[in-house]
Amino acid sequence: MRIDFDPGATDTGTFYRLLTAVVVPRPIAWISTITPDGVTANLAPHSFFTIACVSPPVVQFTSVGRKDTLRNIEATGSFVVNFAPEHLFEQINATATDFPRGISEFEAVGVEREPSLRVKPPRVAGAPVALECELHSTVLLGDSTVVFGRVVHAAVDEDVMTDGHPEVTALRPLTRLGKDEWGTFGGVREISRVPYTRWQEDRDVR
Repeated sequence: MRIDFDPGATDTGTFYRLLTAVVVPRPIAWISTITPDGVTANLAPHSFFTIACVSPPVVQFTSVGRKDTLRNIEATGSFVVNFAPEHLFEQINATATDFPRGISEFEAVGVEREPSLRVKPPRVAGAPVALECELHSTVLLGDSTVVFGRVVHAAVDEDVMTDGHPEVTALRPLTRLGKDEWGTFGGVREISRVPYTRWQEDRDVR
């Protein structure tokens, strides 16, 4: 037996909690930006995040409401997606605090930064991967804004690379679940996709 939820008859907060509890696990974009005057670096986690395009390489995240991250990106046209690893769990969570505008989460939380190569916002020094992005476009959807960023440079720590490929067991990604729950890295299962021609051949053999 199922329980039915009608978005039109359910308050926004309740349906938000339902969506974030069932669309799991969600990767985290730990996004760094900088104010238009180049003085204050902002850092915040966003879990509505994914790849939007491969050629050209574009990633996307959603800002629920208008926060410092979105304002800075609109004003400067650039941002960095820093990979969120397990061992920085407490710092990542702390940068979600609603610090007043003008306060840098890097400074307040004690997150070490490093210069980016192609964009002005700094990278998180301890993040194993950083995707430097230039703003491609934005789409307003209700109370949220979807931000598309073209990846202009990727910096990957050599310690997480195996045979030229980022190894997930070394990356150990942190993910968001529902409520105040976070997901840590578990086991890995591997299976190859089956081309239709082989699937058909195997079926005929059976």
